[in-house]
Amino acid sequence: MRIDILTVVPELLESPLSHSIVGRAVAKGLVEIHIHNLREFGIGSRKNVDDYSYGGDAGMVMMVEPVFRMIEKLKAERDYDEVIYMSPDGEILDQGISNQLSMLENIIILCGHYKGIDHRIREHLITREISVGNYVVSGGEIPAALLADSIIRLIPGALTDETSALSDSFQDNLLSPPVYTRPVEFNGWRVPDVLLCGDPKKIREWQDAQAMERTKLLRPELLNK
Repeated sequence: MRIDILTVVPELLESPLSHSIVGRAVAKGLVEIHIHNLREFGIGSRKNVDDYSYGGDAGMVMMVEPVFRMIEKLKAERDYDEVIYMSPDGEILDQGISNQLSMLENIIILCGHYKGIDHRIREHLITREISVGNYVVSGGEIPAALLADSIIRLIPGALTDETSALSDSFQDNLLSPPVYTRPVEFNGWRVPDVLLCGDPKKIREWQDAQAMERTKLLRPELLNK
């Protein structure tokens, strides 16, 4: 899989995408991550990528030309399954979306910045818009890193134990059951006896019941899915 990320602040992406599971997946050759500075196609001697908004609203807007030229350059080199814009008004990211995207070959992720991007980019270049929640952050870089992480960990071989992803929260629209490790007892707090019984059927039944109970209590809206 190849992920190309377009940004005006590449430094914000370098560390999150160089370590832990994502970093190991890159080292194994399971995924390529290419971070592109949009200023490579900036306008004029100062390589500007933003300008004032028509209509007089406050804040600067990312211009269409640098984004267009970079996307066209990448598309000339390979085909892309999706060109994604990290947008506060896009579809809310969930596990199902991450599952879908993890099966693609090549994707582009565009990080907005400033007040936003020229709407013509969204109309003519973007194939999908994704939001990480109903709030606004300073730019699309952190959401893009979050999206990339959620995708890459699902690629076969990225996790040491591939079955681990199958029991993650939201994979079946339920929260995960509680998890425990050694010691069995600490400060008077004990691991539930069922997890120590050695009977896989009883353990699974307990985990399923706990997942359902926690979802009803903490995220009941998931049950509607």
